[in-house]
This record gives sequence, C-alpha cells and structure tokens, in this order.
Amino acid sequence: MSKVRKLSILGTRGVPAGHGGFETFAEKFALHMVAKGWEVTVYCQVDDGPPGPVVDEWQGVRRVTYVADSGATGTMKFDWKCVMHAMRSEGVMLVLGYNTAIFSALLRLGGHPVLTNMDGIEWKRAKWPWHGRIWLYLNEWIGALTSSKLIADHPEIERHLSRRRGKRDIVMIPYGADAVTAASEEPVKARGLKPGRYLISIGRIEPENNILPMIEAFAARERDLQFVCLGKLEPDKNPYHAAVLKAGEGKVMFPGAIYDAAVVRALRFHAAAYCHGHSVGGTNPSLVEALGAGNAIVGHDNPYNRWVAGSEQWYFPDKDACARCFDEIEAGGERLDQARAAARHRFETAFLWSDILSEYEALCLAATEPAR
Repeated sequence: MSKVRKLSILGTRGVPAGHGGFETFAEKFALHMVAKGWEVTVYCQVDDGPPGPVVDEWQGVRRVTYVADSGATGTMKFDWKCVMHAMRSEGVMLVLGYNTAIFSALLRLGGHPVLTNMDGIEWKRAKWPWHGRIWLYLNEWIGALTSSKLIADHPEIERHLSRRRGKRDIVMIPYGADAVTAASEEPVKARGLKPGRYLISIGRIEPENNILPMIEAFAARERDLQFVCLGKLEPDKNPYHAAVLKAGEGKVMFPGAIYDAAVVRALRFHAAAYCHGHSVGGTNPSLVEALGAGNAIVGHDNPYNRWVAGSEQWYFPDKDACARCFDEIEAGGERLDQARAAARHRFETAFLWSDILSEYEALCLAATEPAR
C-alpha cells in the first residue's frame, strides 16, 4: 500500500478564503490536492478565540488555527507559531510569500522540501517604511537561497529571481481565476450604473496603483460613461485618499470596498472596461479576474500588465494618455469588441485554474521524489 502524501500550506489567513489572492489560491489548491488523495494541512489565523493551535477539518482539509494580533508584529508571531508546528509534520511545505522566510528556512534545515511562492518584489514598494524594506529585502534573499524551489507568478519575477538563484530552481506558474460568462445586472442597476457604459477599478487606493491619474483623466471632461472606483477610503487619515475623492467629486462613484463576491463579479462583468493602474508586482489576481470576465483593459504601461493582458488592450504611461484611452473606450466599436475577445482568449490560454493547479500538483509531486 502506497504511503499517503502530505502537504502543508503556510503564509495565508487560511481557508475558506475571505478575500485576497493567496487565500483564494490556497483554498483552490487544498481542495484540488485532497481530491487527488493528499493529506493537506492549511495554517489559518483568526482575530479572536482560543490562542491555538485549534485543529479541525474543513471539506477534507486539516486546519491548524492560531489567533493573530493585527499589524506586522502579529503576523510575524503567527508565522513563527505555524513554522514551529509544521516542523513536527511530514511532507511538502508550500509557503506563500517570503515576508518571514527567516522562519520558513528552519523547515528546510529540518529536512522538509520547501516550495516558496516569492510573490512580487515587495521590498521595492513605496508603501513600506525604510526598515520594512530592509526586512523584506533580507527575507527575499533568505527565501531565494533556502527554498527547495522558487515559484514566480510572472516572467519578470522569474527574471528578477534568477539574479538570486539558478534558473533550474525557479518555476514560473501564474495566478488563476474562474471564467465569468454571465452575471446578474441587478447589482449594477441598484447602484445607478448602466450595464456596458461604465468603467471600473478595483484595488487598494494608493499611489503605486495610479488611482489618482485615472480619476483625473476621467474627470477632465464630460463623458457618456460612468466610473466606479472600488476600494477602502479614509480621507481623514490618508491625504492621497482625500486627493482622489476631490478629483472625482461629482463625476466618479466611490462605493468603498465591496467584499460580496457576487456583487463584485457582476460589477466587473458588465463594465465597458476594467481600469488597472497597478505599476508593481507580478501577475495581479484582479487583472486576471478581469480577463476571465472578458473585460477590455485600460492598464498602466509596464511589463507586468502587458504580459498578463496582452497586446490588444489599452495602456497608458501618464494621465493624458489615460484620457485618450478613455476616449476610445467611450467611442466603442470594433476595437472594443476585439479587446474583449482578446481578453477572453488570453485568459483561456494562460490563466485557467485547472492548468495552474495541475502545475502546482506536479511540482509538489516532484518534491516528494528522492533527489538525484
């Protein structure tokens, strides 16, 4: 009788997924591997309750749950507890993110195969203070040098990691999404939007996501389009948020963050185009989801977005170019239809969950084989 293969997934808030790319992937992959006969453990965090570890089962997945305090220190303590618990386990360790690679390196030292999804180039992001960037930079190196294999979700991330580790130890597997071929118009109309006649952006409202230039480009003149910007806003605490609200006053709809997946899916599906200003990172989950919904894309012009969305979409380096993109979207016609068809084709050829989960499965299976 063959031995049951085991997998532990660390680095997320756990399952079932609330929101967030890693959480969604962890849920999809855990269930996939359970169906393939693996014994799967996912480490989970909660805000209150017994301190943990609390062990239970969800849809065949073993969950190990700890209470985690908010903030970076709370996350570090949670990651440390997870690693210490996983040290006593067997099997493959899949670590999502490298923010505490100094801890997960202990898993490798303990003889476990460690596969690390290296996420984006976090230490370059402007939102982190200088000491946070140093911590992330050091942990990127530690993760790159101590993991059995590195997983990059984008060719640009793969290229970056090749300066840390040999290419034979790096695997490029992008993020996936579910195809959306239909959605109710009710959530759209309930918010005063016209199906097919509005633009949408979804994401954190921060400078590196170019929300302000997009809002300014849209508001520069009267349009026969609406714009809805989804994301948490705290104008009393955040000057950038205040500037975004002022720029879009009377012309842009700001419903805040929406966590109802069905509502977000409908708002995205019925948009004229999805506006994606992200300028850093690898394969962005929200951009992939837009392709899966057949959205035309208006994206910030950088190698990350161009590889994900393809050459048939609109790209802008600055506010003026963004305004011209909106002009063309507003005009509609064959160009818009081509962009939508190209988005769907790009999604089906590169970002299907079935393909991506199979690639991760093969990687985990290879990690259980004796080294040659």
